[in-house]
Amino acid sequence: MIVITIIIILAAIALPQYQKTVAHAREAVLHDDLYKMRSLIDQYAADKGKLPQSLDELVTAGYMREIPIDPFTDNKDWSPTTGDDPNSTSGEQGLTDIHSASPEVGSDGRPYSEW
Repeated sequence: MIVITIIIILAAIALPQYQKTVAHAREAVLHDDLYKMRSLIDQYAADKGKLPQSLDELVTAGYMREIPIDPFTDNKDWSPTTGDDPNSTSGEQGLTDIHSASPEVGSDGRPYSEW
C-alpha cells in the first residue's frame, strides 16, 4: 500500500510537468511552421511577382511538399489572411499572412490565432 501511494504521489508531480513539456513542444512546432509558411509566401511573391491565392497554390507551385498540420487542431485548417498585393497594378489580392485556427491561448497569454 505504501509503494502504491508513493507511485501515485510521484505521478501527480510528474504529470503536470509532462503536460507543460508537450504544450511547449507544440508551441515550438507552431512557431516553426508559421515562420516557414510566411517565408514561403514571401519567396513565392518574389519569384512570381504576385501573392499566392492560397496555401494549395504554394504546394502546386512546388514551394511546399504539403500543407503542415496545425499542432493544436491536428488538421490542416490554417486561417489565411488576404490583402492587397503590392506587386499588382490592377488591385488584386492574395495571401499575406497565415495563423493557427486554434482558439486556445498560448503560454504568452495570446491566442494561437494571433501568433
